[in-house]
Amino acid sequence: MLRGFYTAAAGMMANQRMQETLSNNMANAYTPGYKADQGTMRAFPELLIERMGSKTIPTKNGFKIPDGGHVGSLNTGVYMQEAIPSFVQGDVKETGVGTDLALVQNAVPDESGSLFFRVQNEDGEERYTRNGNFTVDGEGFLTTNLGYYVLDGNGDPIDTGGMEFNVSQTGELTVDGQAFTLGLSYTPDASQMVKEANDLFRLSEEGDIIVNPGAEEGVGYSILQHHLERSNVDPNRTMTEMMNTYRSFEMNQRVLKAYDQSMQKAVTEIGRIR
Repeated sequence: MLRGFYTAAAGMMANQRMQETLSNNMANAYTPGYKADQGTMRAFPELLIERMGSKTIPTKNGFKIPDGGHVGSLNTGVYMQEAIPSFVQGDVKETGVGTDLALVQNAVPDESGSLFFRVQNEDGEERYTRNGNFTVDGEGFLTTNLGYYVLDGNGDPIDTGGMEFNVSQTGELTVDGQAFTLGLSYTPDASQMVKEANDLFRLSEEGDIIVNPGAEEGVGYSILQHHLERSNVDPNRTMTEMMNTYRSFEMNQRVLKAYDQSMQKAVTEIGRIR
C-alpha cells in the first residue's frame, strides 16, 4: 500500500519539474537566441521479485512444477532526470538595428554540433551564447544586452569607438578602417554545453570546443547583420505539453487521494468488532 503512495508522489514531483521547465520555455518564447529545454523522464530502477524458499511450485494434484524463482519486475515510479537544451536553429527576423547579429548555422560535420558567439562574463570567464541582441556600451565596446563583452577571434573585447560598423557574412567586423574577426566557437557535441543564466552556456569538463571555426572543414555558417535569431520555442506545442503535464499531475493526485482513503479505512474499519 505504501508503495503506491511513493509511486504517485514521485509522479507528481516529476510532473511538477516538467511543468517548471515548460513554463520557463514559454516565458522565453520571444527571447532572441533562446534554446528550449527538453525534460527527460526516466523510471526508477526496476525491482526483480523472486519467490523465496522454494524451487518448485506445488499443484493441487500433488505434482511439483520446477520454477526458476522469478515472479516478475516491479516499477516504483518515474523521475525527471534532466532538462537538455535543444539547439535547433530558430527563425531569423530582420530588425534593422546595426548591432543585431544572427548566427545562421548552415552545415556542420557533426550531427550534434553547434555554433556560438564568444562573450566574456562579469568574472572575466569565456562563455557562449546564441543571443545576438548586442549593443555598444558607454566606452564603445560591443556587449550583450546585459553588458558582457563580445569577443573577437583573439578572445579580446571589440572596441568600436562608439562608431557604426559593418559585419560581413563571414564574420568580419569593420569599423573606421579597422577589421576584426568576430569571435565564434564550434562544439562537435552540443549536449556537453551547460546552460547558465542570461542566455549563456559554458563547456562541461568532458566537452570540446573549437574557436574560430571558419577554418574548419565542413563547418558552414553566415552572420546576418540587422537580423536576430528567434527563440526555437514553439508556443502552441509548449502550451499543449503544459496541459498534458497538468492532467498527468492531476491523475497522480487522485491516485494519492484514493490510497489515502484506503489507508483511512484500513485503520478505522478493518478489524472492528460489531
